[in-house]
Parts: sequence; structure tokens; C-alpha cells
Amino acid sequence: MSGEKDPHASVAASIDLLVERNDVHLHLIGNQERIEHFLPNKINDRITIHHTDEVITMKDSPMDVLRRKKNSSMRLAVEMVAKNQADACVSSGNTGALLAISKYLLKTIPTISRPALVKSIPTIKSFTYMLDLGANSNCSAEQLMQFAMMGSVIAKEIKGIDAPKIALLNIGHERIKGHEVIKEAANLLEASKLNYVGFIEGNNIVQDIADVVVTDGFTGNIAVKTMEGTINMLTAFMNESFQSNNYNKVTSFISKPAINNFKSRIDPRRFNGGLLLGLNGVVVKSHGASDSFSFYHALHTTIDEVEKNIVSKLISAF
Repeated sequence: MSGEKDPHASVAASIDLLVERNDVHLHLIGNQERIEHFLPNKINDRITIHHTDEVITMKDSPMDVLRRKKNSSMRLAVEMVAKNQADACVSSGNTGALLAISKYLLKTIPTISRPALVKSIPTIKSFTYMLDLGANSNCSAEQLMQFAMMGSVIAKEIKGIDAPKIALLNIGHERIKGHEVIKEAANLLEASKLNYVGFIEGNNIVQDIADVVVTDGFTGNIAVKTMEGTINMLTAFMNESFQSNNYNKVTSFISKPAINNFKSRIDPRRFNGGLLLGLNGVVVKSHGASDSFSFYHALHTTIDEVEKNIVSKLISAF
């Protein structure tokens, strides 16, 4: 209920998913009247609505949410995962609240100090996994090492790579660059059994140098949102150029298949869905401004994590 375009976006995405997959059952948690408004007249028998009027807003602090909003749609969704009533939870709501609720109800996997937000980032040839993207503003070297281990597991299972290449995001390739935490993390990775390839800079993220890019949540969140903003800017510039005169309009019509292919490849919505990695359960954070197409892809991301049994494999790895 707490995404900017919810409940329409999540309900429409749910309907699209159920048309495609006959092996999925969805629990929609929130205001029943508002949810049913966006459902077909005949409610699909693979949808269950759980009514609650309580909603977590983007302004709510994590501590207030834990103390006061115990019947919120977000908390009830995570509780279903904690009670093994659902395999996963997806939310477009407040990231801090989702993290706090998930840590409180699901706990972290033993020996993992903090969960990290990880998602796939489009690259020139494929995609890379990047973490942390906002769950932890400050990280120790040991936590960055844990992020690398978790990223390696997910890249191995989802991308099918035996020894995923791990890189640390830094302000330069040279060993002397960066703050002490990043240098210490590099030392830990070099001494580990992971396939560590060294430091990379921001412009290298999309160049298929690494299968996993590791950073703290403050830097990672800024980096990924800068990418999304740049993509939106380039798309706007291209549309404006093609509409600037009659010749360009004709050129646009002729080039439409190529333009659509370009837009599809870089569309951030296709890579929506950040997994809170390190929890005893699958919790996926969808972008706060997700439309139905974006939320649909977050649902597919979630199904991948469940089908690949990522939580059990992380427990084994740690």
C-alpha cells in the first residue's frame, strides 16, 4: 500500500504475473476495498486479500514503525514470511522501515552482521550485481567482505558462474587510493578464496569487468540513482531530438524498432527489485515509484530468489 503508485501498480503487476504463471499464489495485504477496485470483477482464486487500514508512509521512522504500526501492510507481509505462510515478501514502501521490520522478525543469518540491499545493474553485455545499495550507510571492512561473499553466492546461483568476479568500488584503480576501510577490505578479499579482481571506478560498473560490485550503502545508493537519472535524461534528450523537426520525425519513424530496442535494454524498470540479502527469508524492495511494469519485474526477481533457494545456500556458505 505504501508505494507511490500503489495499490494500482502492485495489483496490476500481480494480475499480469498470474496470467503468465499458474504455479504462483499471491497474498495482497492492505485496504481490501481499494485493492478490489483494481481487480477484475471475478477475483482470481490464486489471490488472497488480507485487509488492514494501517499503512507505513515514507515519512515514518523505522523505530516508530516497530513500536506503533504493528498492523501495517508491510509488517503483516513480512510476518507471513516469518511464519512460513509465504515464501517471500515484496514491497515498494519505506526502505528503512522494511529493513527494520525484516531484521526484527526474520533475523539475520548467523555470522552475518548486517543484511545488504543487492540488485542487478544492466551492463554493456549482460548485468552485474551491486551491493550495498542503501541498507547500510557506513560499513566496516569485515562487512564489505561479507557483502562480497553474499554477492558471490547470488551471482553463482542466478548467473550460473563458477567463480564470480568480485570488485570493490573505489575512486581509482590504484592500491594507494581510497579510505582505510576500502583498503582493509581489499586486503581481506585478496586473502580470501573469492575471485577478487581489484578496485573499479564508477564508469567501470557497466563494463562487464565484475560480476559483483561491492560498496557501502551510501555510495551504492547514490551510484545507482545517478545511473537511473542519466538513463532518463538520455531518453528525454533522444525523444526531444527526434521531435525537433519534420526530417527527424521521419527518421524517428524509420528507426523506431532500433530505438525501442535501445530503450528496452537500458530501461531501469526491467532491473527492479532489490533483495535484502542476509536475512532468514526472502524480502525484496521494489522502487518506491514503481509502476506496474516495474513491480512485475520485481515479482520475477523474487521468484528467482525463491526458486534458487538463495537463503539456504547463503546459510551453507556462512
